[in-house]
This record gives sequence, structure tokens and C-alpha cells, in this order.
Amino acid sequence: MRNASMHQLKIATVLLCAISGAATSSVWAQQAAPAPAAAPAVKGFTPPASSSGKTIDSIAVVVNDDVITRNEVAARIKSVEQRMKAQNIPLPDPADLRRQLLERMIVERAQMQLAKEMGVRVDDLTLDRAIARIAEQQKMTVQDLRNQMEKEGTPFATFREEIRDEIIMQRLREHEVDAKIQISDSEVDNFLDAEKAAASEQVELNLAQILVRIPENSSPEQIAARRARAEEVSRQLRTGADFAKMAATYSDASDALSGGDIGWRQSDRLPPLFTEQLLKLKPGQITPIIKSNTGFHILKLVDRRSAAEAQAVAAVQQTHARHILLKVTPTLSAAEAKRKLLELKERLDNKAAKFEDLARLFSNDGSAAKGGDLGWLYPGDTVPEFETAMNALKPGEVSQPIESSFGFHLIEVLERKSDDVSKEKQRNAARNALRERKLEEATENWAREVRDRAYVEFRADDQ
Repeated sequence: MRNASMHQLKIATVLLCAISGAATSSVWAQQAAPAPAAAPAVKGFTPPASSSGKTIDSIAVVVNDDVITRNEVAARIKSVEQRMKAQNIPLPDPADLRRQLLERMIVERAQMQLAKEMGVRVDDLTLDRAIARIAEQQKMTVQDLRNQMEKEGTPFATFREEIRDEIIMQRLREHEVDAKIQISDSEVDNFLDAEKAAASEQVELNLAQILVRIPENSSPEQIAARRARAEEVSRQLRTGADFAKMAATYSDASDALSGGDIGWRQSDRLPPLFTEQLLKLKPGQITPIIKSNTGFHILKLVDRRSAAEAQAVAAVQQTHARHILLKVTPTLSAAEAKRKLLELKERLDNKAAKFEDLARLFSNDGSAAKGGDLGWLYPGDTVPEFETAMNALKPGEVSQPIESSFGFHLIEVLERKSDDVSKEKQRNAARNALRERKLEEATENWAREVRDRAYVEFRADDQ
């Protein structure tokens, strides 16, 4: 349940980014990856023709055995321009915008092809639930969300497929990147020791970035050229250029078309070479060029604030609970799941069965083997619907069927206690902080590797 809830929060974040116009991870390579000796066979592409016989669409780029058409590129440019204008982000030069978007589409297409090869799919039921969650988090109905998208010029069917692709990409990244990040106990120990030593004042930083990426296996000449590009960006910023516009024009990071906005980050969760420079700045100031394994970074400190003084250990309420979960499937509807749980609750109320026995027999959760036991839960360890229902129960009381993003639950609270944040909790927080540090760079590196492995052929303009 804990791991699942974290996954749900990740998905919700990605999907909200899809509404606001944030894009999936992408990279900008100055040149296409070296092509294999022979180009792969392209899936059948027959451009439609008008009655006069003139082609009204054509191939812009070949990506492995698939293509990106000029109409697709034009539609994407129109959509991004609308979103950037809505967010008051200055538009870059049209040629720069097209270059940025075309590279992003290449990366996305290569990743989607990999997902297809690996059998990553999202069914319509999962998609419907995800869109319902987006609407709920935006405090609107699905119909309101549909009306909003179509008012902005995006057909709802197109929006649905964008969200499907976002979920597929998230699942692919979780398999290819998240699952492979390892945090050792010694790293956790070192982190906690350093945290104690630096227990002075923790701060949170609101950041924006411009990244000039260094392609993998670059020659010294290529690295020098990328540095020169970063230095030119830095020079323009020093002479008053708008940071958001420069990010949209020159940055190779996935947040480029959001003005380079990274958002609020805890200083201890940033790479030390970033923190060292950022802590010297006042809000509005910009770092010198910082070189990392990924490329050349220019960071802007938008704002800073004191982190909550959470080192003073606060007592929190923990709940020991267990549950029975029935997931909605093609063979089990929501109504049938709810009816089945009502029958199980009646048996429990009549003392005709034990909760743990029913959990082992019927629950679809990984906790079924333990009689549905979830152990001691801290606030935030479960999804909101589950936690709200659980907190309303007295020890020994069983809930009515509760719906969450995972399905329908019967919840029983076994006991409660107030306790200081445990050492285990502190270590989990440290492990999550270390994972977050590694995740961003690992995701960017993986995206670059997928891009570099792809056969990419740019077609000349049909003019």
C-alpha cells in the first residue's frame, strides 16, 4: 500500500504536468545519433493527396521504423505556443521553437517505441480513472475538464491519448530508471551524519535552469562548442535577456518550454555543486556556468525560504490497520466489488468470519498473505480516500466499502499510538532524499541513451 500510494502520487504529478504543458523528459543533441549502415524499413506512410494530386502532408523525420509528419510538428507547435502564451512565457524564435519541439518529439517517439517493444500498455479503464483524478485535483468535473480542453483548442480525444502516453512513459521510466536506482545503507548513514553536522538552517530554493547538454562520447571540440554556447547564453543573461525566454530558446532540459522552471527544492536534495553556488545568491540572481556530467548549467534563484523547523521531533499519530482490497477488472465491476465487500462486512459484523481469513481469501492486495495487515501507518503513507476513512474509525471498527484509486476497500483499525518520528522513518526520509538526487540525472541519462540508440533521419523541406 505504501509503495502503491507513492506510485499514485507520481502519476498524479506527471498528469498534472500534462495539463499545464510540462513535457516528458527530453534531450537536445546537436547532431542526430550515428545512423546504422542501412536505414530501417519505415512503417507504411502514404501521404494523403488532394484532388489536384498535391501532397498535403509529408515526412519530417524518420525515427527507427516510424515517422513524424510535418502536420504533426505543426500541430505540436500550435499547441505549445498556446500554452506558453497562457503561462505568459515569451515565445522563442520560431526556428528555435521548431527545433526544440522536433527534438522532443523524436525522443518521445523513440521512448514510445521502446515501451511498445516491452509491452507497456494502459487500458481505457485505467485511463478514465486517471483523467477523473486530474479533474478532481483541478476541482472540476470530467465534463468541465473536457470543455476547458476544447475551449483551448485541444480535442478531448487528443488530450486522452496524451494522458495515455504520459502514463505509459511514466511506467516505462519507473521500470527502466527508478527500479534500477540503488541506495546503500552506508549512503544513508553518511547522509544522516551530514544532516546532523549541518543542522544549522535548512532552506528551500525556488529554481529555474538552462541546460546546454553535452552529447555522450563527445569529442573535445564538441565539448568546447557546447561551452561556447553556454557562455553566449550567460552573456545575454548578464546584459538583461529574459531568463524564461532564453530557457525556451536554448535549454536542452525537459523544462525548457516552461521557462526552465524547476520549482521549490530542498537545498539538501540538490547536487552539492549546485547548492554551493546557489546559497551565495540573492533571489533574482544567476549562477556562473556549472559543469556536470550532463552538461553546462545556468541556474536562477527565483526565491528562497526557511524550511519548517522539523528537526524538533514532533509527535505524530500512527495507526495499525488492515484491509481487504477488491480491484475493479473487466470481470468485476465497481458495483459488484462494492456488493461483495458489503457481504463480507455483514459476515464480520455477525462474527461469522475473521477479518484475516477473509483477507487471505478475497483481497487483491499484496498484504493478503498477512491477513490484510498493513502494519503501522504514518500520516501520508496511504492515498487520501483511504486515510480519511481510516482516521474516522475507532479501534476494532470496520469501515463501509471505501473507493480509492486502487479499487474498493474494507478497512479495520486495530490500534493507535502517538510516537516520535522513529529511526526507521528518518532513514526512509534520507533514502528518499538520496533517491531524488539520483533520479533526475539518471532519467536524463537514460533519455539520452534511448535517443542516441535511435536511427534518426531528417527529411529536407518539400519546397
